[in-house]
Amino acid sequence: MTITCKTESDLIPAAEKLIASFPSSRIFALYGKMGVGKTTFIKVLCHYLGAVDIVQSPSFAIINEYKTLIGESIFHFDFYRIKKTEEAFDIGYEDYFYSGSYCFIEWPELVEDLLPAKTVKVTITGESERVIEF
Repeated sequence: MTITCKTESDLIPAAEKLIASFPSSRIFALYGKMGVGKTTFIKVLCHYLGAVDIVQSPSFAIINEYKTLIGESIFHFDFYRIKKTEEAFDIGYEDYFYSGSYCFIEWPELVEDLLPAKTVKVTITGESERVIEF
C-alpha cells in the first residue's frame, strides 16, 4: 500500500491504515533517509495507539518506552548510533521484540539480521510530501 501525505495531519489516517492493515503485527521497521519524517510518523502512531507520554527520538538512549492510557508499553528504537550488532544484544533487544508490545524501529538496516520474520517494513520517502509504503 502507498499513501501520500501532503501535510502532517495526513499522517493520522496513514497511521490508522498501517495499524489496521496488520492487526496482529507488533514490530514495524521504518526505513528512510535522515530527516524524512520517521520520528514524526512514529509520534503519530504512538498517539494513535494511546500513548500518554511525550514521544521523542531515542537517538542517544537507543530505546524509549511510552505507556498507553491502559498501561501497555510501546517501544521506540533508534539504531542510528550503534556501531556493531552486538550493541543491540547489550540492550536486550529480544526482550522487547518478543514482548508482544508494539515496537517501532528507526534505522532497522543496522540490525536487519535481528528483526523477527514477521516485521512490517515501512518505507518513507519524499521531500515536500511524504510517501509511506508498507
